[in-house]
Amino acid sequence: MTGLAADRRTFLKGLGVLGAAALVPGCATSTSSPGSGSAATGELSLQSNLSSEQAKAAMEKVVAAYNKTGGAQVKLNTVASEIFRTQLPTYLTSANPPDVYTWYAGSVADSYAKKDLLLDVTSVWDGLQNYPKSMQTLSTSSTGQKIFVPTSYYWWGMFYRKSNFAKWGVTPPKTWDEFLQVCRTIQGKGVPPIGIGLGDTPWVASAWFDYLNIRINGAPFHRDLLAGRGRFDDPKVKAVFTKWREALPYFDPKGKSFPFQEATSALLAGKTGMFLIGTFFADSAPKDALDDIDFFQFPIIDPSVPVAEEAPTDGYFASKKAKDPEAVKKFMAWLATAEAQELYVENSSGTAIPANPDGKAADTPLVTKGKAMIEGAAELTQFFNRDSSDALQPTADTALTKFLDKPDQLDQILKDWQTAAEKVFKA
Repeated sequence: MTGLAADRRTFLKGLGVLGAAALVPGCATSTSSPGSGSAATGELSLQSNLSSEQAKAAMEKVVAAYNKTGGAQVKLNTVASEIFRTQLPTYLTSANPPDVYTWYAGSVADSYAKKDLLLDVTSVWDGLQNYPKSMQTLSTSSTGQKIFVPTSYYWWGMFYRKSNFAKWGVTPPKTWDEFLQVCRTIQGKGVPPIGIGLGDTPWVASAWFDYLNIRINGAPFHRDLLAGRGRFDDPKVKAVFTKWREALPYFDPKGKSFPFQEATSALLAGKTGMFLIGTFFADSAPKDALDDIDFFQFPIIDPSVPVAEEAPTDGYFASKKAKDPEAVKKFMAWLATAEAQELYVENSSGTAIPANPDGKAADTPLVTKGKAMIEGAAELTQFFNRDSSDALQPTADTALTKFLDKPDQLDQILKDWQTAAEKVFKA
């Protein structure tokens, strides 16, 4: 995340309009052994976690288009996101790893680069001079190598159905107190106000931690904490959970047992009122429901704290063991084009903003509003694991899900979280 906030306006100016899609968890669609088909056949293997129906179909279109360009043929292998995340270290350290991977920019990519597992794609960046400086920063390792090619970013917000808010007689809140009042009103209608899907996607809870922390303690404190320069048992962190407890009575109790895709269905069906989620959820929603979807900014808690928003950046990195590095770089350079990103968005839900400043797509009211929110932010963060590492994410999953179940054990939960985090930072 280093450098992104300082160069925020350049970043946003360069991004422009709607473009390529977010990385979306979903159901496993096909599997093969790491690197299969890439050794002797001249094929490149692309390991993808874009497994929701719309996202997978869009990726298939992108790969098919590239395979007509005359370059090395790319074989797409799609894996459910949770499986992908837990297996990624195994993929990268295997004897015959996949060549290219969909994943995330920033600290999470650098954590793999520090282990010397990623291909240096600096030469690809020689042709990406139209990309903003902040995108280059997010794609550069701590040793100065370019190790990532970004294709899009998106935003998080409190999503809801406009028709349901109208039916319940509530309007989008701006402050925490107003938010709690909306929760009370919706609950009075017999509907759980806040949806959440923790099932096999427990990382969704990290959005609540991220936003409460950046609203109460600010983005710099948040980044330092996630980088190991703070402690999870700090009183400032405890204050985050103290505030969170005020909202716990309004969470859907069923949301602990199913993943975010089912939480999306519950929201659309009016079985919950609101859902803190990234725009990728739209790839799990019927397109005919999108016109009724809106969002509001996560409520302001302390007006003296500069407003930060989550704007995760997605794209691709490659294995240092790739069988044909030059073919990989050619493919990644193509993925960075406006053409590739526009092709993706035409075949997906189209709710993310392109990394390529020349990318074009429909400028929908939802995207216009999301872009304006990001542009108005004083700071931008990525997401818990993206501002830390994939290795730290399970420590958050354990701590946050336990807190939602047993908030009275907060002191012990934070102590255990700090102990678990120390093991990751010392590894």
